[in-house]
Amino acid sequence: MSATVTGDQPSSPGTRQGLFRTLLNRFGHLVRELGKFGLVGGVAFAVDLAVFNVARQAWDMETLSAKTVSTVVAASIAFVGNRFWTWRHRERTGMAREYGLYFFFNTVGLGIALACLGISHYALGSVWPGVFKSLLADNIAANLVGAALGTLFRFWSYRRFVFVGPAAQDAPDVITKSDK
Repeated sequence: MSATVTGDQPSSPGTRQGLFRTLLNRFGHLVRELGKFGLVGGVAFAVDLAVFNVARQAWDMETLSAKTVSTVVAASIAFVGNRFWTWRHRERTGMAREYGLYFFFNTVGLGIALACLGISHYALGSVWPGVFKSLLADNIAANLVGAALGTLFRFWSYRRFVFVGPAAQDAPDVITKSDK
């Protein structure tokens, strides 16, 4: 092994830089997908939050109904973003199939958010109505706790069941020392 211009030894595959490069080569596609999913989800979250609060305050909608409407609107926007940007490199399995599964898994995600909201607003709200029946508590339960748990479920389910059929660049070959 020869020294570099600065006198340092070059990085070997076992060093921190070599390990980082190996991990990036192996999981870079997942990091990119997660970043795009997060950006699309951020836009959908903003829409969900806005529609939920307008439905609750301006339209005087019941809490769970407002969350249902806001989720349907946000999920529609997220479907377009995820299908045509996040997982655009994946093979298509048909719009009807993807759309149906996408909204099925969104319904499960909505159920997660509604469960969090229902527990907070109705169960805990019956004990401490001044705290848990407020708009702030509803937003925390539905749009922070429920959204976080629902997002974890959605990412896993979309990637696993909806946008399947990885493209060639999705699964890079692992290069071992013996291959070099």
